[in-house]
Amino acid sequence: MKVYLVQHGLSLPEEMDPEKALSPEGNKQSRNMAEFLREKNIRVDSIWHSPKKRAVQTAHIMAEILACPEAQERKGLNPLDPVGNLPGEIKSLNKDLMVVGHLPFLQKLASFLLSGTEDNQFISIRNSGVICLEYTDSWKLLWTVVPELLEKEREQTEFDSSKFGC
Repeated sequence: MKVYLVQHGLSLPEEMDPEKALSPEGNKQSRNMAEFLREKNIRVDSIWHSPKKRAVQTAHIMAEILACPEAQERKGLNPLDPVGNLPGEIKSLNKDLMVVGHLPFLQKLASFLLSGTEDNQFISIRNSGVICLEYTDSWKLLWTVVPELLEKEREQTEFDSSKFGC
């Protein structure tokens, strides 16, 4: 069983949009990340997201591009919410799950899953970034991807293609 923790994409400043919808850059980075995950054959059975607009939009992008059959809004995934019973709920679900949310909540959740306490926030998450954790006999960090890596990869591919006249 795998859990993918995704921080919502970059949002508009509150002065521009009180609901803080995704910015054009946040939308682009979230789409690029979802396309990268699809290219790597990442599949999720369900997506949980917070009710905040930027998380809803990011989750819908992920669900659409990854062809996820189930995306649902969940209470208790807001930035300052306690981790609570979520780790047990995730484990009992026994499905590949994506959680789209906010900081510091996602850092606390990752820390709790990996170390048993939410106080050891040793993993950094970025907007539109993904952390993959896997449960076998215990939770383990498999990988993490940040949007900046994808931008460099795509730039390099474009450069290489033009170099060879493709």
